Amino acid sequence: MSFASADPPRARQGIHQDDRQPVILLGRRTAFARRNGALRGVTAADLLAPVLAAVLADSGLAAADVDDVIIGNAVGGGGNVARLALLSAGLPLAVPGVTIDRQCGSGLEAIILACRLVQAGAGSLYLAGGVESTSTAPLRAHRLSSTDGAPDFYDRVRFSPDDIGDPDMGVAAETVAAVYGVDRGRQDSFALRSHRLAGEAREAGVFAAEIVDVGTTKGPVSADSGPRSALTPSLLARFPPVFAAGGSVTAGNSCGDADGAVVVVVTSRARAAALGASGHLVFVDAVPAGVDPNLLGVGGAAAGLKLFARTGITAGQLGRVEFTEAFASQTLASLDQMAIPVERANQQGGAIALGHPYGASGAQLVLRLLSQCRAGASAGELSLSALSIAGGLGLAALWRWEAAA
Repeated sequence: MSFASADPPRARQGIHQDDRQPVILLGRRTAFARRNGALRGVTAADLLAPVLAAVLADSGLAAADVDDVIIGNAVGGGGNVARLALLSAGLPLAVPGVTIDRQCGSGLEAIILACRLVQAGAGSLYLAGGVESTSTAPLRAHRLSSTDGAPDFYDRVRFSPDDIGDPDMGVAAETVAAVYGVDRGRQDSFALRSHRLAGEAREAGVFAAEIVDVGTTKGPVSADSGPRSALTPSLLARFPPVFAAGGSVTAGNSCGDADGAVVVVVTSRARAAALGASGHLVFVDAVPAGVDPNLLGVGGAAAGLKLFARTGITAGQLGRVEFTEAFASQTLASLDQMAIPVERANQQGGAIALGHPYGASGAQLVLRLLSQCRAGASAGELSLSALSIAGGLGLAALWRWEAAA
């Protein structure tokens, strides 16, 4: 069975189906740096601009042909970072840009939106992805009418009404660990695996080939700062619980906030073929889902299961999976719910090792699949990108690898 034709868009006279089959052609990213680390003085727009320029240069496509630049961002200061960055990158004034927010699902949502636009025939060339500068994110405050507009600063926005529950992410991760029976040992083992795999990929030069240098006052930043090669089981076991007394979620088995940007080129299969592309990810389908905000960590599993039901795909048909590792507890619970073996997931490490630049993390999932598939996927191999999102949401996308003809 060919999944490329599942749910095909209606044909229009004079338009061949390949003209509207969305594919991921290539992608680039910045290094991921810990919050207030190597990229602490670089704004979101300045992180994004060199990546936009690099993917265009790699593609050989004319900047004037870009239909839109679609970028996810979660904790920025508003405005339109996509437009600001594309102009900073030297793209023509005629190229539009739009910034979207589905919190840590924003980067994946941006790519899905670009794929849907190609699928609908609205355009055939998009730059899509995400960016986050957690280091330079603006302070947030409400104006209090009782004090003539004096600012009331707060750390996080609300995602759910109080009568339902709106827990902090770490608290929710503890709840998921308890409800789904994910013990401390599994969480620490998974975290250690993430660091090991990310370190191996870094040493093999996998990441260097995709990272765009970002200039800072201390020189260019060209390597991820997160993976810890010296991490051991005994060291992980020493980390105390962070969010609940006697709990199992620690700084060692959780992700760290990070700065970074990821951009991919979304085009049609026909255009990719004309460029002589060396293989690409074909977009099959994607769905969002909602769950109890108190169990927000399994939102990605709900989306994945919904996607399986809609496409007829089973977990056993997936060659590989990328799932954002906000916390080991919720990642493992989600993989369990979808019946996905751990060894099939995050084969180059994940956010626990590399960090979590919220708006870019969903796009990083797609770039990781592209990297892995290009290195060794068989033709027709199916893969899944999925993540859980604040407020009790999940997002999942299904892809198929297509080798060059």
